[in-house]
Amino acid sequence: MPQPENSKNAEGIFEPFPVEVVPWEDFARGERFACRTRALGKFGGGSHVGVNLEELAPGKTDCPAHYHYLEEEHLYLLEGSLTLRLGERTYALTAGSYVCFPAGQKAGHAIVNTGSTVARYLAIGERIPHDVVAYPDSGRIGVDLTGEGYRQSATMDYWEGEDGA
Repeated sequence: MPQPENSKNAEGIFEPFPVEVVPWEDFARGERFACRTRALGKFGGGSHVGVNLEELAPGKTDCPAHYHYLEEEHLYLLEGSLTLRLGERTYALTAGSYVCFPAGQKAGHAIVNTGSTVARYLAIGERIPHDVVAYPDSGRIGVDLTGEGYRQSATMDYWEGEDGA
């Protein structure tokens, strides 16, 4: 039997659903980055707030350290343990730990599973299509609206290149 794409019924109403019907999406990049995600919010009809159930295997990081200019993110650890990098500090997270990453907080955040078991958590965040994301380790700026990335070092003064005529 094929998996449903969302929880919408025949009348167009998004109904409650068991989490297990949402398919896992696997992501991996090189040896360092990998995670599994169930896009619960999207499956349930959400378009403004993303709610994902994610699993992070031991030794893996979900994504590069980053912060958002417009989107707010939250993380609630359900099982396992994680190490959170937030700016220049690290924090040990255990089941029941919660953290908010307010929009515009210029402290890159990233999580790594330094434990010996899979960590399971809820990742919640706004879905703003024109967000700008900074990656402090690489000096990259991501512009969601255009789907492009730029080197932060390529910044220009407002009038640079304009002749004023």
